[in-house]
Amino acid sequence: MSKEANNSKAAKSFKGKSLAITIVTVLMFAAVLTFAIYEGTKNTITMTANGKTEEVKTHAKTVGEFLTEQEIEVAKDDYLSQSANAAIKGDTKIEWDKAEQYTVTIDGEAKTAWTTKNTVADILGKAEIEITEHDKVSPALEEQVDEDTAISVEKAFEVTILDGLEKKKAWSTSTTVADFLKQQKVSLSELDRVEKGMDELVLPNSEVKIVRVEKVTDVVEDSVKFAVETKKDSSLLKGKEKLVQKGQQGVVKKTYEVVKENGKEVKRDLKQEKVVKEPKKQITAVGTKVVVAAVSRGKDTSSDSKKETAQAKTVKASAPVEKETAPAKKAATKPEAKAEKASEPAGKEMVVSATAYTASCAGCSGITATGINLKSNPGIKLIAVDPSVIPLGSKVWVEGYGYAIAGDTGGAIKGNKIDLFVADQSAALAFGRKQVKIKILN
Repeated sequence: MSKEANNSKAAKSFKGKSLAITIVTVLMFAAVLTFAIYEGTKNTITMTANGKTEEVKTHAKTVGEFLTEQEIEVAKDDYLSQSANAAIKGDTKIEWDKAEQYTVTIDGEAKTAWTTKNTVADILGKAEIEITEHDKVSPALEEQVDEDTAISVEKAFEVTILDGLEKKKAWSTSTTVADFLKQQKVSLSELDRVEKGMDELVLPNSEVKIVRVEKVTDVVEDSVKFAVETKKDSSLLKGKEKLVQKGQQGVVKKTYEVVKENGKEVKRDLKQEKVVKEPKKQITAVGTKVVVAAVSRGKDTSSDSKKETAQAKTVKASAPVEKETAPAKKAATKPEAKAEKASEPAGKEMVVSATAYTASCAGCSGITATGINLKSNPGIKLIAVDPSVIPLGSKVWVEGYGYAIAGDTGGAIKGNKIDLFVADQSAALAFGRKQVKIKILN
Protein backbone atom coordinates (compact mmCIF):
# COMPACT_ATOMS: atom_id res chain seq x y z
CA MET A 1 0.00 0.00 0.00
CA SER A 2 1.27 3.43 -0.82
CA LYS A 3 2.23 6.04 1.72
CA GLU A 4 -0.70 8.25 0.79
CA ALA A 5 -3.14 5.45 1.37
CA ASN A 6 -1.78 4.79 4.85
CA ASN A 7 -2.04 8.43 5.80
CA SER A 8 -5.62 8.54 4.63
CA LYS A 9 -6.51 5.50 6.63
CA ALA A 10 -4.85 6.93 9.78
CA ALA A 11 -6.69 10.20 9.38
CA LYS A 12 -10.04 8.41 9.23
CA SER A 13 -9.18 6.39 12.34
CA PHE A 14 -8.24 9.48 14.34
CA LYS A 15 -11.44 11.22 13.39
CA GLY A 16 -13.43 8.23 14.66
CA LYS A 17 -11.62 8.19 18.01
CA SER A 18 -12.06 11.92 18.47
CA LEU A 19 -15.79 11.59 17.94
CA ALA A 20 -16.07 8.80 20.48
CA ILE A 21 -14.13 10.78 23.03
CA THR A 22 -16.31 13.81 22.40
CA ILE A 23 -19.45 11.75 22.91
CA VAL A 24 -18.10 10.20 26.07
CA THR A 25 -17.07 13.58 27.33
CA VAL A 26 -20.48 15.05 26.62
CA LEU A 27 -22.17 12.12 28.32
CA MET A 28 -19.93 12.38 31.34
CA PHE A 29 -20.51 16.11 31.54
CA ALA A 30 -24.22 15.57 31.28
CA ALA A 31 -24.03 12.95 33.97
CA VAL A 32 -21.97 15.19 36.21
CA LEU A 33 -24.28 18.06 35.51
CA THR A 34 -27.27 15.89 36.23
CA PHE A 35 -25.66 14.59 39.44
CA ALA A 36 -24.74 18.12 40.44
CA ILE A 37 -28.25 19.29 39.78
CA TYR A 38 -29.62 16.24 41.71
CA GLU A 39 -27.33 16.75 44.64
CA GLY A 40 -27.95 20.42 44.61
CA THR A 41 -31.64 19.89 45.11
CA LYS A 42 -31.12 17.76 48.26
CA ASN A 43 -31.94 19.15 51.72
CA THR A 44 -29.30 19.15 54.47
CA ILE A 45 -30.33 17.32 57.63
CA THR A 46 -28.35 17.91 60.85
CA MET A 47 -28.86 14.59 62.60
CA THR A 48 -28.00 14.11 66.32
CA ALA A 49 -28.29 10.45 67.26
CA ASN A 50 -27.57 9.40 70.86
CA GLY A 51 -25.45 12.48 71.37
CA LYS A 52 -23.44 12.20 68.08
CA THR A 53 -24.10 14.87 65.38
CA GLU A 54 -23.54 14.67 61.56
CA GLU A 55 -24.95 16.31 58.44
CA VAL A 56 -26.83 14.20 55.87
CA LYS A 57 -28.20 15.20 52.41
CA THR A 58 -31.59 13.81 51.50
CA HIS A 59 -34.47 14.12 49.10
CA ALA A 60 -36.81 12.68 51.78
CA LYS A 61 -40.01 14.65 52.08
CA THR A 62 -40.78 13.76 55.76
CA VAL A 63 -38.83 13.00 58.91
CA GLY A 64 -40.21 9.44 58.84
CA GLU A 65 -38.93 8.90 55.25
CA PHE A 66 -35.53 10.24 56.27
CA LEU A 67 -35.30 7.89 59.26
CA THR A 68 -36.31 4.93 57.08
CA GLU A 69 -33.69 6.03 54.55
CA GLN A 70 -31.13 6.00 57.38
CA GLU A 71 -32.43 2.62 58.63
CA ILE A 72 -33.31 4.07 62.01
CA GLU A 73 -36.18 2.40 63.90
CA VAL A 74 -37.74 4.65 66.54
CA ALA A 75 -39.33 2.83 69.53
CA LYS A 76 -42.25 4.31 71.47
CA ASP A 77 -40.03 5.26 74.45
CA ASP A 78 -37.29 6.80 72.22
CA TYR A 79 -36.91 10.55 72.04
CA LEU A 80 -37.53 12.18 68.63
CA SER A 81 -37.37 15.95 68.40
CA GLN A 82 -39.90 16.07 65.54
CA SER A 83 -42.91 14.04 64.55
CA ALA A 84 -42.35 11.36 61.93
CA ASN A 85 -44.99 13.06 59.77
CA ALA A 86 -43.24 16.43 59.89
CA ALA A 87 -42.25 17.71 56.40
CA ILE A 88 -38.61 18.43 55.60
CA LYS A 89 -38.20 21.89 54.18
CA GLY A 90 -34.69 23.17 53.65
CA ASP A 91 -32.08 22.51 56.26
CA THR A 92 -33.57 20.61 59.20
CA LYS A 93 -32.32 19.52 62.64
CA ILE A 94 -33.44 16.17 63.96
CA GLU A 95 -32.51 14.77 67.39
CA TRP A 96 -33.02 11.13 68.28
CA ASP A 97 -32.13 9.33 71.52
CA LYS A 98 -32.66 5.63 71.93
CA ALA A 99 -34.38 4.67 75.22
CA GLU A 100 -32.57 2.43 77.68
CA GLN A 101 -34.11 -0.11 80.06
CA TYR A 102 -33.79 0.38 83.83
CA THR A 103 -34.84 -1.92 86.68
CA VAL A 104 -36.37 -0.55 89.90
CA THR A 105 -36.95 -2.70 93.00
CA ILE A 106 -39.93 -1.56 95.14
CA ASP A 107 -40.12 -3.29 98.56
CA GLY A 108 -38.47 -6.35 96.99
CA GLU A 109 -40.59 -6.39 93.80
CA ALA A 110 -38.83 -5.60 90.49
CA LYS A 111 -40.28 -3.21 87.91
CA THR A 112 -38.77 -2.10 84.55
CA ALA A 113 -38.88 1.27 82.81
CA TRP A 114 -37.66 2.48 79.35
CA THR A 115 -36.48 6.07 79.15
CA THR A 116 -33.94 8.30 77.46
CA LYS A 117 -33.30 10.21 80.70
CA ASN A 118 -30.89 8.89 83.26
CA THR A 119 -31.65 10.58 86.60
CA VAL A 120 -33.26 8.41 89.28
CA ALA A 121 -36.20 10.84 89.55
CA ASP A 122 -36.89 10.66 85.79
CA ILE A 123 -36.65 6.86 85.78
CA LEU A 124 -39.11 6.56 88.70
CA GLY A 125 -41.44 8.98 86.93
CA LYS A 126 -41.30 6.91 83.75
CA ALA A 127 -42.04 3.80 85.84
CA GLU A 128 -45.02 5.65 87.36
CA ILE A 129 -43.70 5.17 90.88
CA GLU A 130 -44.90 7.90 93.26
CA ILE A 131 -42.41 8.90 95.92
CA THR A 132 -43.25 10.62 99.23
CA GLU A 133 -40.88 12.53 101.45
CA HIS A 134 -40.81 9.60 103.90
CA ASP A 135 -39.83 6.93 101.32
CA LYS A 136 -36.26 5.69 101.13
CA VAL A 137 -34.72 5.82 97.61
CA SER A 138 -31.25 4.59 96.63
CA PRO A 139 -29.38 6.12 94.81
CA ALA A 140 -30.62 9.65 95.52
CA LEU A 141 -33.28 11.10 93.22
CA GLU A 142 -30.92 13.65 91.62
CA GLU A 143 -28.18 11.14 90.77
CA GLN A 144 -27.52 10.07 87.17
CA VAL A 145 -27.27 6.32 86.57
CA ASP A 146 -26.85 3.83 83.73
CA GLU A 147 -28.90 0.80 82.83
CA ASP A 148 -26.75 -1.44 85.03
CA THR A 149 -27.40 0.56 88.22
CA ALA A 150 -29.65 -1.09 90.83
CA ILE A 151 -32.37 1.33 91.91
CA SER A 152 -34.31 0.48 95.10
CA VAL A 153 -37.34 2.07 96.74
CA GLU A 154 -38.59 1.35 100.27
CA LYS A 155 -42.10 2.72 100.75
CA ALA A 156 -42.76 4.33 104.13
CA PHE A 157 -45.60 3.20 106.42
CA GLU A 158 -47.18 4.50 109.61
CA VAL A 159 -45.96 3.36 113.03
CA THR A 160 -47.45 4.25 116.43
CA ILE A 161 -45.06 5.51 119.10
CA LEU A 162 -46.12 5.34 122.76
CA ASP A 163 -43.52 7.54 124.42
CA GLY A 164 -44.39 7.46 128.10
CA LEU A 165 -47.90 8.91 128.26
CA GLU A 166 -47.63 10.56 124.82
CA LYS A 167 -49.03 8.81 121.77
CA LYS A 168 -48.13 9.86 118.23
CA LYS A 169 -47.85 8.59 114.67
CA ALA A 170 -44.62 8.44 112.66
CA TRP A 171 -43.51 7.30 109.21
CA SER A 172 -40.89 4.62 108.76
CA THR A 173 -39.40 2.24 106.25
CA SER A 174 -38.53 -1.33 107.13
CA THR A 175 -35.73 -0.88 109.64
CA THR A 176 -34.73 -1.93 113.17
CA VAL A 177 -36.25 -0.42 116.30
CA ALA A 178 -32.89 1.15 117.18
CA ASP A 179 -32.58 2.88 113.78
CA PHE A 180 -36.23 3.91 113.86
CA LEU A 181 -35.81 5.65 117.24
CA LYS A 182 -32.68 7.33 115.90
CA GLN A 183 -34.57 8.56 112.84
CA GLN A 184 -37.32 9.93 115.06
CA LYS A 185 -34.71 11.60 117.31
CA VAL A 186 -36.04 9.77 120.38
CA SER A 187 -33.43 9.75 123.13
CA LEU A 188 -33.42 7.19 125.94
CA SER A 189 -32.03 7.50 129.45
CA GLU A 190 -30.16 4.71 131.16
CA LEU A 191 -33.31 3.58 133.01
CA ASP A 192 -35.83 3.91 130.17
CA ARG A 193 -37.18 0.69 128.66
CA VAL A 194 -38.31 -0.14 125.12
CA GLU A 195 -40.80 -3.01 125.06
CA LYS A 196 -39.38 -4.41 121.82
CA GLY A 197 -35.97 -5.78 120.99
CA MET A 198 -33.73 -3.04 119.58
CA ASP A 199 -32.76 -5.42 116.74
CA GLU A 200 -36.37 -6.26 115.86
CA LEU A 201 -37.76 -4.98 112.56
CA VAL A 202 -40.36 -2.22 112.57
CA LEU A 203 -43.32 -3.47 110.51
CA PRO A 204 -46.39 -1.69 109.06
CA ASN A 205 -49.03 -0.74 111.65
CA SER A 206 -46.76 -1.86 114.48
CA GLU A 207 -46.35 -0.11 117.84
CA VAL A 208 -43.14 0.94 119.56
CA LYS A 209 -43.69 1.43 123.30
CA ILE A 210 -41.21 3.36 125.43
CA VAL A 211 -41.51 3.20 129.22
CA ARG A 212 -39.97 6.25 130.86
CA VAL A 213 -38.36 5.16 134.13
CA GLU A 214 -37.09 7.47 136.86
CA LYS A 215 -35.79 7.09 140.40
CA VAL A 216 -36.59 9.79 142.94
CA THR A 217 -36.00 10.22 146.67
CA ASP A 218 -39.02 10.75 148.90
CA VAL A 219 -38.64 11.85 152.54
CA VAL A 220 -41.70 11.53 154.77
CA GLU A 221 -42.37 11.90 158.48
CA ASP A 222 -44.47 9.24 160.17
CA SER A 223 -45.90 9.21 163.66
CA VAL A 224 -44.80 6.63 166.21
CA LYS A 225 -47.49 5.37 168.57
CA PHE A 226 -46.88 5.89 172.26
CA ALA A 227 -46.91 3.03 174.72
CA VAL A 228 -49.62 2.77 177.39
CA GLU A 229 -48.61 1.86 180.93
CA THR A 230 -50.88 1.26 183.94
CA LYS A 231 -49.70 1.56 187.54
CA LYS A 232 -51.46 0.48 190.68
CA ASP A 233 -52.36 3.33 193.01
CA SER A 234 -53.41 2.53 196.56
CA SER A 235 -54.67 6.08 197.09
CA LEU A 236 -57.41 5.61 194.48
CA LEU A 237 -60.51 3.57 195.08
CA LYS A 238 -60.46 0.21 193.39
CA GLY A 239 -61.85 0.44 189.86
CA LYS A 240 -61.08 4.15 189.53
CA GLU A 241 -58.44 5.32 187.04
CA LYS A 242 -56.47 8.54 186.79
CA LEU A 243 -54.39 9.83 183.87
CA VAL A 244 -50.96 10.51 185.32
CA GLN A 245 -49.11 11.31 182.12
CA LYS A 246 -50.66 11.97 178.74
CA GLY A 247 -49.04 10.08 175.91
CA GLN A 248 -47.46 11.87 172.97
CA GLN A 249 -46.73 10.34 169.58
CA GLY A 250 -43.16 10.33 168.34
CA VAL A 251 -41.91 11.32 164.89
CA VAL A 252 -39.68 9.28 162.59
CA LYS A 253 -38.22 10.53 159.29
CA LYS A 254 -38.10 7.88 156.56
CA THR A 255 -36.14 8.18 153.32
CA TYR A 256 -37.44 6.11 150.41
CA GLU A 257 -36.07 5.40 146.94
CA VAL A 258 -39.09 5.53 144.63
CA VAL A 259 -39.18 4.04 141.13
CA LYS A 260 -41.71 5.57 138.74
CA GLU A 261 -42.75 4.29 135.32
CA ASN A 262 -44.45 6.86 133.09
CA GLY A 263 -44.98 9.00 136.19
CA LYS A 264 -46.67 6.23 138.22
CA GLU A 265 -45.01 4.78 141.31
CA VAL A 266 -44.24 1.07 140.92
CA LYS A 267 -41.70 0.45 143.67
CA ARG A 268 -40.71 2.01 146.99
CA ASP A 269 -37.67 0.93 149.03
CA LEU A 270 -36.89 2.23 152.52
CA LYS A 271 -33.27 3.41 152.52
CA GLN A 272 -32.99 5.25 155.84
CA GLU A 273 -35.01 5.69 159.01
CA LYS A 274 -34.24 8.29 161.68
CA VAL A 275 -36.17 9.06 164.88
CA VAL A 276 -36.75 12.81 165.07
CA LYS A 277 -38.84 12.77 168.24
CA GLU A 278 -39.14 9.94 170.74
CA PRO A 279 -42.71 8.98 171.77
CA LYS A 280 -43.83 9.75 175.30
CA LYS A 281 -45.69 6.93 176.97
CA GLN A 282 -49.06 7.39 178.59
CA ILE A 283 -49.32 6.43 182.25
CA THR A 284 -52.64 5.66 183.90
CA ALA A 285 -53.05 5.03 187.62
CA VAL A 286 -55.48 2.25 188.55
CA GLY A 287 -57.00 2.39 192.02
CA THR A 288 -56.53 -0.53 194.43
CA LYS A 289 -57.94 1.02 197.61
CA VAL A 290 -60.71 -1.04 199.33
CA VAL A 291 -63.13 0.71 201.71
CA VAL A 292 -63.79 -1.20 204.97
CA ALA A 293 -67.13 -0.48 206.69
CA ALA A 294 -68.17 -1.59 210.18
CA VAL A 295 -71.50 -3.45 210.36
CA SER A 296 -73.45 -3.77 213.63
CA ARG A 297 -75.66 -6.78 214.19
CA GLY A 298 -77.41 -5.22 217.29
CA LYS A 299 -77.42 -6.26 221.03
CA ASP A 300 -77.91 -9.82 222.44
CA THR A 301 -78.20 -11.00 226.12
CA SER A 302 -76.27 -14.15 225.47
CA SER A 303 -72.52 -14.24 225.97
CA ASP A 304 -71.99 -15.43 222.37
CA SER A 305 -73.90 -12.48 220.98
CA LYS A 306 -71.84 -10.06 223.09
CA LYS A 307 -68.71 -11.43 221.50
CA GLU A 308 -70.06 -10.70 218.02
CA THR A 309 -71.20 -7.08 218.66
CA ALA A 310 -67.72 -5.82 217.83
CA GLN A 311 -67.35 -8.01 214.73
CA ALA A 312 -66.86 -6.09 211.43
CA LYS A 313 -67.52 -7.02 207.82
CA THR A 314 -65.41 -5.86 204.80
CA VAL A 315 -67.21 -4.75 201.63
CA LYS A 316 -66.09 -3.45 198.22
CA ALA A 317 -66.53 0.21 197.54
CA SER A 318 -69.46 1.17 195.38
CA ALA A 319 -68.41 4.70 194.50
CA PRO A 320 -67.18 5.97 192.21
CA VAL A 321 -66.93 2.55 190.49
CA GLU A 322 -70.53 1.43 190.92
CA LYS A 323 -71.93 -1.94 189.83
CA GLU A 324 -74.93 -0.47 187.99
CA THR A 325 -75.29 -1.86 184.48
CA ALA A 326 -77.65 0.88 183.34
CA PRO A 327 -77.59 4.37 184.83
CA ALA A 328 -81.25 4.89 184.16
CA LYS A 329 -82.47 1.31 184.73
CA LYS A 330 -84.27 2.13 187.98
CA ALA A 331 -86.36 5.23 188.20
CA ALA A 332 -85.43 7.35 191.18
CA THR A 333 -88.15 8.15 193.71
CA LYS A 334 -88.98 11.78 194.30
CA PRO A 335 -87.03 11.94 197.58
CA GLU A 336 -84.01 10.31 195.84
CA ALA A 337 -84.23 12.80 192.92
CA LYS A 338 -84.26 15.66 195.43
CA ALA A 339 -81.25 14.18 197.15
CA GLU A 340 -79.38 13.80 193.84
CA LYS A 341 -80.17 17.39 192.85
CA ALA A 342 -78.96 18.59 196.18
CA SER A 343 -75.69 16.64 195.72
CA GLU A 344 -74.92 17.98 192.18
CA PRO A 345 -71.31 19.16 192.13
CA ALA A 346 -70.17 22.52 190.81
CA GLY A 347 -68.71 22.62 187.29
CA LYS A 348 -69.29 23.64 183.67
CA GLU A 349 -72.83 22.56 182.89
CA MET A 350 -74.33 21.52 179.54
CA VAL A 351 -77.11 19.36 178.13
CA VAL A 352 -76.01 16.56 175.82
CA SER A 353 -77.51 13.69 173.84
CA ALA A 354 -76.60 10.43 175.61
CA THR A 355 -76.51 6.80 174.43
CA ALA A 356 -75.00 3.69 176.02
CA TYR A 357 -72.51 1.06 174.83
CA THR A 358 -70.66 -2.02 176.07
CA ALA A 359 -67.18 -3.46 175.61
CA SER A 360 -68.55 -6.43 173.66
CA CYS A 361 -70.24 -4.57 170.80
CA ALA A 362 -69.62 -5.70 167.20
CA GLY A 363 -66.17 -4.54 166.06
CA CYS A 364 -65.22 -3.29 169.55
CA SER A 365 -61.80 -4.20 170.96
CA GLY A 366 -62.73 -3.37 174.54
CA ILE A 367 -59.75 -0.97 174.79
CA THR A 368 -60.63 2.73 175.02
CA ALA A 369 -58.89 5.60 173.24
CA THR A 370 -56.97 6.25 176.46
CA GLY A 371 -55.89 2.60 176.78
CA ILE A 372 -58.33 1.41 179.46
CA ASN A 373 -59.41 -2.24 179.24
CA LEU A 374 -63.19 -2.15 179.74
CA LYS A 375 -63.52 -5.94 179.75
CA SER A 376 -61.18 -6.07 182.75
CA ASN A 377 -63.07 -3.23 184.47
CA PRO A 378 -66.77 -3.93 183.92
CA GLY A 379 -67.80 -1.73 186.84
CA ILE A 380 -65.91 1.41 185.77
CA LYS A 381 -67.86 4.62 185.17
CA LEU A 382 -66.60 5.93 181.80
CA ILE A 383 -68.03 7.91 178.92
CA ALA A 384 -67.02 8.40 175.29
CA VAL A 385 -66.82 12.06 174.26
CA ASP A 386 -65.81 14.43 171.48
CA PRO A 387 -62.38 15.63 172.73
CA SER A 388 -62.95 19.05 171.16
CA VAL A 389 -65.95 19.52 173.50
CA ILE A 390 -64.92 17.50 176.58
CA PRO A 391 -61.16 16.88 176.92
CA LEU A 392 -60.08 13.27 177.40
CA GLY A 393 -59.22 12.50 181.01
CA SER A 394 -61.76 15.00 182.39
CA LYS A 395 -63.84 14.07 185.43
CA VAL A 396 -67.51 14.45 184.53
CA TRP A 397 -70.75 14.23 186.53
CA VAL A 398 -73.65 12.78 184.48
CA GLU A 399 -77.27 13.09 185.52
CA GLY A 400 -78.62 9.63 186.43
CA TYR A 401 -75.16 8.02 185.95
CA GLY A 402 -72.97 9.70 188.50
CA TYR A 403 -69.27 10.52 188.39
CA ALA A 404 -67.34 9.24 185.37
CA ILE A 405 -64.09 9.65 183.42
CA ALA A 406 -64.05 11.01 179.86
CA GLY A 407 -61.88 8.14 178.64
CA ASP A 408 -63.04 7.11 175.15
CA THR A 409 -64.03 8.46 171.73
CA GLY A 410 -66.28 7.25 168.93
CA GLY A 411 -66.82 7.87 165.21
CA ALA A 412 -70.43 8.94 165.83
CA ILE A 413 -69.65 10.94 169.00
CA LYS A 414 -69.34 14.45 167.61
CA GLY A 415 -70.31 17.72 169.30
CA ASN A 416 -72.64 17.61 172.30
CA LYS A 417 -72.98 13.84 172.39
CA ILE A 418 -71.74 11.26 174.89
CA ASP A 419 -71.82 7.45 175.08
CA LEU A 420 -72.14 5.87 178.57
CA PHE A 421 -70.27 2.64 179.25
CA VAL A 422 -72.39 -0.09 180.85
CA ALA A 423 -71.46 -3.71 181.43
CA ASP A 424 -74.67 -5.29 180.17
CA GLN A 425 -75.68 -5.31 176.48
CA SER A 426 -79.42 -5.44 177.21
CA ALA A 427 -79.11 -2.42 179.50
CA ALA A 428 -77.30 -0.51 176.76
CA LEU A 429 -80.08 -1.26 174.30
CA ALA A 430 -82.77 -0.37 176.82
CA PHE A 431 -81.11 3.01 177.52
CA GLY A 432 -81.81 4.27 174.02
CA ARG A 433 -81.08 7.98 173.47
CA LYS A 434 -81.75 10.66 176.10
CA GLN A 435 -81.08 14.31 176.80
CA VAL A 436 -79.15 14.51 180.09
CA LYS A 437 -77.42 17.22 182.06
CA ILE A 438 -73.68 16.91 182.68
CA LYS A 439 -71.06 18.92 184.51
CA ILE A 440 -67.37 18.99 183.61
CA LEU A 441 -65.50 19.06 186.94
CA ASN A 442 -61.91 19.47 185.70
